[in-house]
Amino acid sequence: MKMKEEKGGRSGYIGLCTVGGVLSAGTTHVIVTPLDVLKVNMQVNPVKYYSITSCLTTLLREQGPSVLWRGWATKCIGYGMQGGCRFGLYEYFKKLYSNVLADSNRSLVFFASSASAEVIANVVLCPFEAIKVQVQAQPTFGKGLRDGFPKLYASEGVYGFYRGLVPLWGRNLPFSMVMFSTFEHTVDFLYSNVLNKKKEDCSKARQLSITCIAGYTAGAVGSLVSNPADNIVTSMYNKKADTIRLAVKKIGLANLFTRSLSIRIILVGPVVTLQWFFYDCIKVMNGLPTSGDISCNRELETTL
Repeated sequence: MKMKEEKGGRSGYIGLCTVGGVLSAGTTHVIVTPLDVLKVNMQVNPVKYYSITSCLTTLLREQGPSVLWRGWATKCIGYGMQGGCRFGLYEYFKKLYSNVLADSNRSLVFFASSASAEVIANVVLCPFEAIKVQVQAQPTFGKGLRDGFPKLYASEGVYGFYRGLVPLWGRNLPFSMVMFSTFEHTVDFLYSNVLNKKKEDCSKARQLSITCIAGYTAGAVGSLVSNPADNIVTSMYNKKADTIRLAVKKIGLANLFTRSLSIRIILVGPVVTLQWFFYDCIKVMNGLPTSGDISCNRELETTL
């Protein structure tokens, strides 16, 4: 009877984390759609769109204000589903690997958990990312998911939806691994060395403020690591290159790390911050503590 209760509580906790991931990721990615449109166009046409200001003014002049919201529905659904898998499966694998690797370094648990979750999350995201990138960078391709999906399938078949899966893994796997690990360690550092308090001794508002600080730090660091693969993904989906090797050659090694980096940090930092904030707000509203600290989660899950 006890085993059934623990299993049910565990499933309920993972389910809540999954729902929280869907809502937080889907909402935040819609909010920053204009920044994403600028980023994609700067990556695809770096000569024409050589700065954030030039990209914004040129797009508005040539296509009007509506261009800044191209692909919002695709982002909402695609990144919402990715967020559900990313956060829900991360909690699942973190519990699993914490038990298996009990005496190992905590960072290894964070890396393994986030990588395992992200592999699955990106398979779910990939078709939506394929449509989103082309909708945002190619005005004649389609208006969104409704007309973009059948058009892409008709022209390239299933392969068209997964053309960029490997570089997408190359972008999101290191990003997710660094992001989750940085978040967890930042939370621990802030409680242990800045506040000098246990999490349960802090108010919910204070806990959520720690979440925001750790979230922005995690997003900024993750952007630096994953920017090269992000440029490759955009290049391949817009048929600037057919292979990863050719994409690297055309973009240039230095440009892989620097092209659109500033706009990506501006984009990803707030996105990750808002995701963690919304995610933890959902946890708090359901009587759970905010994210961070493996031992805290272990104690929590055994009580559910």
